[in-house]
Amino acid sequence: MDDLKQAYKAMGLKEHASKEEVEKRYSTLVRREKTRSKSGDPAGDEEFRQVTAAYRLILAREDEKYTQEFNEKEYGKYKNMAGKAQKLDHFWRYYKIHTLGAIALIGVIIYGIMSYIDHKEHERYLASLPPMDLQVTFMGTFMEESGQEKDLVMNALMKPFPEWKRLEYSTIFVPQDEMNRYAYLQKALVTLMSEIPDLYLMDKYMFEWLGPQGALLPLDDRPELAAYADGAAALELKTEDDPEGSVYGLDLSKSDLFKDLPMMKIELIAGVRANAERPDNAVKFIEHYAKTIPSP
Repeated sequence: MDDLKQAYKAMGLKEHASKEEVEKRYSTLVRREKTRSKSGDPAGDEEFRQVTAAYRLILAREDEKYTQEFNEKEYGKYKNMAGKAQKLDHFWRYYKIHTLGAIALIGVIIYGIMSYIDHKEHERYLASLPPMDLQVTFMGTFMEESGQEKDLVMNALMKPFPEWKRLEYSTIFVPQDEMNRYAYLQKALVTLMSEIPDLYLMDKYMFEWLGPQGALLPLDDRPELAAYADGAAALELKTEDDPEGSVYGLDLSKSDLFKDLPMMKIELIAGVRANAERPDNAVKFIEHYAKTIPSP
């Protein structure tokens, strides 16, 4: 403590002067030193070095005192474990960002591993399924009842084809209301570009929207449907590649499918996707239900 007493004395201060008093006193001595140094008098150089050393010593002890008081307040409650608690706290303060970053990285790695495992599991599940026989997309005013099991629609679609083992379907609802239709059409367009079903089951509006885009296969080229391509159920459209027009859809609204299908619907028009993977099965599906349309 003697060196601290000497430091206060060197600065011309009383022992235990406040930090503010020390700062103020040192500023005064610095100004004096600047004035003396301008005069070219070297006599006070050593004295000012002693003042500066005393100033630094006092501030260092003040910092130690503050640190000790802080540690006592923060870690005193841990008593004998105070040292370990302090080290742990310091570690957390210095390495918090790195630790959080490492945790986040581990989380990303775990998520990636789980996603990969889920993907592989899904691939194994798909590989265990029988080959796809038909993929159907409903587009328009089609809606299942709330809480209805998906198997009801699936069974209705597959019932006439016992030899088929696998059929999948999806529904893109597009309302009749023109005010709300635009947003749904945007979704339908995205689906049209990203998914390739074999068979579309549509209402009249969606048939007239989808057909001119070249997404449907001409049905009057298929001999299985020749008997219906000239009938009342045949629906013609013109496209950019087919300006003369062809039959691109068959209206099955009076068929058994319309009566048996457990969905909300207004009309039921069938069309085959132009680049379908299973066009023969799609045509077979349409042919079966076209036969159930009552004669005029």
